[in-house]
Amino acid sequence: MRSFPLARWTEEKGSTRAAEFLREGRAHELGGCMVEALQCYGAAVEAAERASERAIVAESLRRSAIVHHRRSQPVLARQMCERSHKIAVDLGDPVLAAEALNALAGFDLESGSMHSAREKFQAALQLGGSSAHLRGRAEQNLGILANVQGDPDEAIAHYRQSLLSFESIGDDRGCAIAYHNLGMVSADCERWDDADRYFRLCLGIARALGDIHLEALGLLNYAEVHLARQDYDQARHSAESALGIFDQLGSHIDKADAYRVIGRTYRETGRYPQAESRLRSAMELAVSTGSVLAEAEVAREMALLYQAMARGQDALAYLNIARTLFGRLDARRDLVDVATRINQVEESLA
Repeated sequence: MRSFPLARWTEEKGSTRAAEFLREGRAHELGGCMVEALQCYGAAVEAAERASERAIVAESLRRSAIVHHRRSQPVLARQMCERSHKIAVDLGDPVLAAEALNALAGFDLESGSMHSAREKFQAALQLGGSSAHLRGRAEQNLGILANVQGDPDEAIAHYRQSLLSFESIGDDRGCAIAYHNLGMVSADCERWDDADRYFRLCLGIARALGDIHLEALGLLNYAEVHLARQDYDQARHSAESALGIFDQLGSHIDKADAYRVIGRTYRETGRYPQAESRLRSAMELAVSTGSVLAEAEVAREMALLYQAMARGQDALAYLNIARTLFGRLDARRDLVDVATRINQVEESLA
């Protein structure tokens, strides 16, 4: 359960033509129209450069970078975000510079560069902590990092600080992301009623705001609650609904997570060929996006499938892949889990 909504946005300001393009781009992005969003962000950059509105240039570049990152264009995304950061530094705008650092840290996290991600998240918090919006997002992302690395107590502490920041300024979208991530850490700790409540809160706000990406993330991770309750049909329906939205958005990394969860529903119900097909799709997408975390999660699910199919050697091979990948992430809780499973498979093969 690893699809996290990394928080990266800011509030657009002003009423110039460039600012209008920026607002239109954000509206298209929230509505799932990514091509139109990129066109508006590009137009905002051009208009802002003509008008010497360099803060809008920086903001539009960063937003474009995030869309390109979702669409598996990591090199272009990083280049645009680094340019945004440079402009913000040149302007002497600490909050805008912190926003770019926060986004770059998110890219690092998803590619498995955990030390670099932590440094950038902390630098963003220190640089832009005077902004409640930025403080909420940085705390949110530090919580994600802690959760990936197996420290749920630290994750919860960061998420609660994030929620307080967002509540203090009436940021409903920020609160929804906080609820989503509190739902995820609750599920990781098998506190299913808490997870259910948090995901419902997230989905209610996401739907009210028309944020279909956040809605899809809520649906996908809510499927984990349904799986725990052995409501496999509802779990698959929730994950397939999320997959449809991710496909519309062109969000390949999220599609990988959706195929993984769908594959798990088939495995749990003994439909092994369908499970293998979905998990192979998940693996191809995870590898193509460069997401170490997604690849590690899928490798473990492939191992569990092959273990259920009495294909011990294949299960062992995928568990060793998962161990290597989780090791790169310093995902301590997952490493313990995989080590235990490796011992079990090795004993069965002895």
